[in-house]
Amino acid sequence: MIHIDFDHSYARDLPDACMPVKPDAPPAPALLYWNASLAEELGLNSSQADAAKLAAAFSGAALPAGARPVAQAYAGHQFGGLSPSLGDGRALLLGEVMDRNGQRRDIAFKGSGRTPFSRRGDGKAAVGPMLRELIIGEAMHALAIPSTRALAVTATGETVYREQALPGAVLTRVAASHLRVGTFQYFALRGERDMLRRLADYTLARHYPQLAGADQPYLALLQAVAERQAELIARWMHAGFIHGVMNTDNMALSGETIDYGPCAFMDVHHPSTVFSSIDSGGRYAYGNQPAIAQWNLARLAETLLPLLDPDEPKNAVPAATAVIEDFAERYQAHWLQQARRKLGLSQAQDIDQELAEDWLALLARQDADHTLAWRRLADAAEGQDQALTQLFNDPAAAAPWLARWRQRLDAEPQAAAERAAALRQANPLYIPRNHLVEEALAAASDHGDMGPTLTLLDVLRQPFTERAGLERYTLPAAPEVAQGYRTFCGT
Repeated sequence: MIHIDFDHSYARDLPDACMPVKPDAPPAPALLYWNASLAEELGLNSSQADAAKLAAAFSGAALPAGARPVAQAYAGHQFGGLSPSLGDGRALLLGEVMDRNGQRRDIAFKGSGRTPFSRRGDGKAAVGPMLRELIIGEAMHALAIPSTRALAVTATGETVYREQALPGAVLTRVAASHLRVGTFQYFALRGERDMLRRLADYTLARHYPQLAGADQPYLALLQAVAERQAELIARWMHAGFIHGVMNTDNMALSGETIDYGPCAFMDVHHPSTVFSSIDSGGRYAYGNQPAIAQWNLARLAETLLPLLDPDEPKNAVPAATAVIEDFAERYQAHWLQQARRKLGLSQAQDIDQELAEDWLALLARQDADHTLAWRRLADAAEGQDQALTQLFNDPAAAAPWLARWRQRLDAEPQAAAERAAALRQANPLYIPRNHLVEEALAAASDHGDMGPTLTLLDVLRQPFTERAGLERYTLPAAPEVAQGYRTFCGT
């Protein structure tokens, strides 16, 4: 049996926020993937464990010694509609570990069976969606976008029934925590102020200990969460990432990206891009993500009002509202800071905002590939415009903007070669292209072949470094393949 030196601060400090649950024991666990580098980062000594032991430990067949699995309680607004009791319907927190950097990290199962929060669900997961979470999470990590990550994916030997029969799997997820906006909503809706305060104090201690001595710690908490979300969503937008299901139960107070369901990366740049099959109204479209983040933060602010002013919560509305209204400015500051880096601008000028916005408008008008257009700015910085302009419907349309950009670059101190190198470190070449992700998932799910998944992961772990022989991983899908592409939650 594998032993992990777990702590259980969440269950110990917030027992009313979770329920003990045992995972289902799968009939034939088999290890599909083990993240050895992440295990090392967590301080887990798995060098003596063979694949069979790892499969047993990270599928629920033989839990690691020290694990005390619990299902966490939370509520949430799902596509704008409030569900007062959601909770972990197919996930279990095994416990927490202190990683090699002294950071507390959750280790949790996803797809390990029914819990008291499962409602009509089976609590299970299929191989394809769990590998999607692995691939996208590792890609986001390599892109320096805060993210939960997969430690292991284990086939269960069971069949999971969705639209069709699928092979079952359990994902082991590592997160800074699983505290969500929906966690606060759960207790606020019940009027449990004491529990709400304990939850807020736990969140402060775990994620924002520097705020413990603040004059108004709960207002400071709201401000800090808003700041992290502003930076996170700005990173999503620059990467062309679309979460697809930005419900309040999918916004983590740690500032990590969490719950990779119907997510995808955009090929052709367009603000209205939607991939999720369940987002028929486009609520969570690419261009809506900053506003949705602000909306979610407003829901968090509502839960904190009784803590901000226990005697008369309504009196706290102006202070909380000011934080929410300030989010757009926070977001824009992070977005512009990142845009300058992606445009090769090391110094700030007032015209930079308009230059960056006009660049994206140009991409949308010309049906240009989001990732490649940003990447080919490095070639343009070296005077090689064709690699960029051939991405446009009308190559000549790029000329006016390029002239403005080059005039702006004249005010920068870098030499052309230095600037091009910096641009290639700011703009990735390799992202999880949707057709490549689907190809990898189909091979694993339909044929038990993990080769394409492992190859794709290897490519994505160095997204900024061009390598010979990987040309197909840089290209978007053919239009007939991309047209009508849809992603699914997998529940």
